[in-house]
Amino acid sequence: MITGLYVPGDRPDRFDKAVATGADLVILDLEDAVAPDRRAFARAAVVEWLATATPDCVLQVRVRSADDLRALRAVSGIEVRLPKVVSPSQIDEATAVLPGVPITALVESALGVERAAEIAAHPAVTRLGLGESDLASELGTRADAVLDHARVRLLYAALAAGLPAPMLSAYPAIRDLAGLRADTERGRTLGWIGRIAIHPSQLPIITDVFRPSATETQWAHEVLAATADGGVTTLSNGEMVDAAMLGRAKAILARDPDA
Repeated sequence: MITGLYVPGDRPDRFDKAVATGADLVILDLEDAVAPDRRAFARAAVVEWLATATPDCVLQVRVRSADDLRALRAVSGIEVRLPKVVSPSQIDEATAVLPGVPITALVESALGVERAAEIAAHPAVTRLGLGESDLASELGTRADAVLDHARVRLLYAALAAGLPAPMLSAYPAIRDLAGLRADTERGRTLGWIGRIAIHPSQLPIITDVFRPSATETQWAHEVLAATADGGVTTLSNGEMVDAAMLGRAKAILARDPDA
């Protein structure tokens, strides 16, 4: 998955529109995007829509409470986005209510970052995510070095557990598209793949940043062809390659819709 899009759970008029954007992942939000006096309405709206929805994308629900989890028993084919995870026991509590549901564990605190490997190793966790706004609030800084540390920690934890590289969290400044591009490119250099948006206008930039260049795609195809018979060989540019480079080549082609 390359693109994700949050949509407030109390705005059912936007659910179909979110799916129509073509995002790979649509997240119906029952947590921060919903005011306290709208939570019951949002929960009912999400469940009602999910009961008949058949979108061509992955659907997740970011839950806030056990009430949200219990309500989701009425639907199938969804994933849960669990916020503020600091311990595998929170995953156990969620799966006790919804057995078998795939869970994206959101790490949003210093303690969560330190325990990322334990969280990622839980069998119900299929992805990790980083809640950068909450983390920055706790740490008192959004400095690149601080957030980069958390991003790298989660990347190692995810891959060590056999999970895909995490998707970058939402970039809060909707109108700052240049800032979105710069920060997304920074995340990409750190090995993260894809990003969650909070507005459809952010999706084209996210897609563009993670789409491989023609040079990258050509290199990946050459690596696959050159290493088909095993051993060490040389590409047309003189670069020596072996099977150790296959993983990177396959990851590049996985991000190329025309590959």
